[in-house]
Parts: sequence; structure tokens; C-alpha cells
Amino acid sequence: MKYILEAKDLSKRYQDKLALKGLNLQLETSEIFCLLGQNGAGKSTTINLLLGFLQPTSGAAFIHGLEVAQNPLAILKHLAYIPEQVMLYPNLTGLENLSLFSGLAGFSYSQEELMAYLQQAGLPANAAGKRVGTYSKGMRQKVGIAIAIAKHAKVLLLDEPTSGLDPKASNEFSELLLQLQAKGTAVLMATHDIFRAKEVGTRVGIMREGELVDVLPTQNLNANELEKLYLNYMHN
Repeated sequence: MKYILEAKDLSKRYQDKLALKGLNLQLETSEIFCLLGQNGAGKSTTINLLLGFLQPTSGAAFIHGLEVAQNPLAILKHLAYIPEQVMLYPNLTGLENLSLFSGLAGFSYSQEELMAYLQQAGLPANAAGKRVGTYSKGMRQKVGIAIAIAKHAKVLLLDEPTSGLDPKASNEFSELLLQLQAKGTAVLMATHDIFRAKEVGTRVGIMREGELVDVLPTQNLNANELEKLYLNYMHN
């Protein structure tokens, strides 16, 4: 298995609108791939197809060598997902949420192990026993990252994870992604944040009207150059 995540001619049509047009995309282990594009460009559709939340009109998506549409439950063992609004149980504590979601993935951890995962994800120890309903967005994301670590997720899918975060929380989130990358996790992140995409991404893909119009390695680009390229695509 060469790629941990792959889309082959992946398309999605809603009635008369083609939301995704023949996407071809491959991610290797330890890669952070950032999808840039305006609202309606196809970023969220791509992520929902990779999660198995949507069925493709044509083509196929693969996670860890498994075709997503044929193996919707099996792929979840290899995946973690953090949407724009992290879906946790507000009446449970951070610790209880982590215990629940790691348990659903088939893992059983002691309280000490769960606390260690939360601390690894940067959640303050005094917050672990508080109800998630009292958490900031940044704190909820840290629980989401802890779930990904506890599940030993090979692929992390992110949809606009830094929207609404202050600069400090955004920076902490970037650091966590780089730590996961160092452990071999592949990350696909849909974002509007060009600076963050340049900072953490190994490659950036630019989407427009359901098509992946360009893929760029970030190492030879600065954020200003990336912004100019992006705006050029949006205005042509």
C-alpha cells in the first residue's frame, strides 16, 4: 500500500450541480496536505466523501487501502475527524469524552492513560474534569486531538479547524499537528487560512468550483507568494 489516503476520479453531483469533479489526490504517511478554496469549492464535500458520510457519484476514495464506500465502519478505525465545530458531549467532561470515543474505537485505557493523552494534546490538567460545555473551541479541539492520539489514527481529517481561534490557540493547534506528523499521521486539512497552510503544510492544493486546479509543495513558497497564486486562481 503506497498511499494512506487516495482519491481516484472522485466526483459528487447534487441534482444539477457537480460539487466535485474527478478529484485525484494521494497522501503518504506523515504528510500534511492543506486544501485551500472559497466556500463551495468542494473542500468539505471531499472530506465528507473520505469519511464515508457521502456516497460518490463516480470514482472512489481509499483510506489505508480500504475503499471508503465499501468499508464505512472499517475505515473509522484508521481515521480521526475534527470538524469546524468539534462534536463532543457537552455534559460530559473532557476525560469522559475521551474515554467514550476511544472505547467506541475498541481501546480501553486507565484514567492515568487518558489524562496522559489529554496532556499530550495540550489540555490543562485542571480542565480534564470539567464539562466540555464550558470549554473554548481551542480546548474542544485539544480533546479531538487527544481522541486521534488515543485511537492511533493513521489519518486525520480537518475541516476549517482554525476558524474562530485566536492567534495563540491557532499556533498551539499547528504545533499539535506537527507533533502528530512526526509520529506518522497523515493530515488532510480544508482551510481558508493561507498563512497556516504554508506554516504546517507539506503540500497545498487549490480548489475552485469542484476541481483541484493546482498542487504546490510549500517548502519553496512563502505565505505572500502562496496568497498571490491563490488569488490569481480565484480571479481567473
